[in-house]
Amino acid sequence: MARTRVASKVAQDQEVERRPSLVDDAYAALKQAIQDSSFAPGYQASEQEIALRLGMSRTPVHEAVIRLQEDGLVRVLSRRGVLICALAPEDMREIYDVIIAVEGRAAELLASLPDAEREAVASELAGYTEEMAQAWQAGDLPTWGQADARFHRVLVERAGNGRMTRIIQTINDQSHRARMLTLKLRRELGASVAEHRAIIDAVRHGNPANAQARVHDHRLRARDELLPLLESFGLKHL
Repeated sequence: MARTRVASKVAQDQEVERRPSLVDDAYAALKQAIQDSSFAPGYQASEQEIALRLGMSRTPVHEAVIRLQEDGLVRVLSRRGVLICALAPEDMREIYDVIIAVEGRAAELLASLPDAEREAVASELAGYTEEMAQAWQAGDLPTWGQADARFHRVLVERAGNGRMTRIIQTINDQSHRARMLTLKLRRELGASVAEHRAIIDAVRHGNPANAQARVHDHRLRARDELLPLLESFGLKHL
């Protein structure tokens, strides 16, 4: 009997150790499926069905769904399963309001760093911008999009404000589908490269006001390009 209890306790301990990893895996897999539209906006299913499609067990999927609801990517409907949230153009307008505010403040903080730290951040941002320039010349839109996303993620992360980082990650998760859907339709990808370089220069030269202004203008132009595209193609939700 004692050996049985010990064996049971060991099994429970092992399950506890594995559980966070399983939940993280389910969270990452489901978020990726939402972002690449394998689970399209408006798709509704039970947790069991989602688990089957992902090839996972229901328990970690259940916990992943709770996290994704906090991220604004899904809604849990009482007795009706899980709904993949859609975004309307007005949602994107609100998202850009947050992006403009957070990234502008992040740029100010970066430009206020000591010289050596500013140079390190500027060099990192410049590396991603050059990746964008090369991808644009090669017509490689997926690589352009990935490098652009890294640029903006680093812009906020290196500012050292954990709350801003968490906010912008949630916003980026929500807006990813819209950005990728419209990437082929956008005509000003080269302008983004030039604007990134202006942001980098302001950070490198320690000019907080200019850094904030360059980010503001860059994101405002991107917003004013993206929203009419969504509306002109009749995209009520995405």
